Amino acid sequence: MIVVQDDRWLVASFAAPVRACSWAIVGGGLVDAEHVAWLEVRDGDLRPPVDAKARLERRLRDRALARVVGLLTSRRVSTYRDVVVEQGELRARCLATVGLGNALRAGDPPGVAGRIGTINLLVHVETSLSDVALLEAAAIATEAKAAAVLEAGVTSRRTGRRATGTGTDCTVVSSARPHAGARGAAYAGKHTAIGAVVGEAAHRAVRDGVDAWLEEQRR
Repeated sequence: MIVVQDDRWLVASFAAPVRACSWAIVGGGLVDAEHVAWLEVRDGDLRPPVDAKARLERRLRDRALARVVGLLTSRRVSTYRDVVVEQGELRARCLATVGLGNALRAGDPPGVAGRIGTINLLVHVETSLSDVALLEAAAIATEAKAAAVLEAGVTSRRTGRRATGTGTDCTVVSSARPHAGARGAAYAGKHTAIGAVVGEAAHRAVRDGVDAWLEEQRR
């Protein structure tokens, strides 16, 4: 995976198409992808009635990025965190941008809360996963993100309870595509080495990003 941060862009590109899962605004779902791209926007750029999806699709076309999972963030992409965790031959790499302007707790009442801000992360696993294992790895990475936010003591902008993320977070998990006739690893839960490296990489990257964001707020 090659990572390039340029002006308002953070782009992770793969030497060969990967299998990815996410609920990203562009390229979400279970897809084959060649890139995962963050576009940094200003808070005002996303205010209604802006069509955020159309805006991002247009910018991705302008940059000639196809087969891409696209993310939007008001966090400076230059603050991204990059963590690699290895266990034996397994390797997981997490890129994360962390903004907490609209920190919320899962289960908070819906509605606007605070400034625009989000946590976007990509965890790439350098082994083949089945689609089911990709979904399980995404759950592990998201749980690790929530743990990192909880441990930092960030509070919800709506209820004051301990936050577990923000209102616009997105988790992307990618893996090498299985070879012809192969299925990839079937599981990626907490009892597996895959789940361990995914969870550790996501937790460390998000916690580092949370600490950096909090330090900026204290200045």
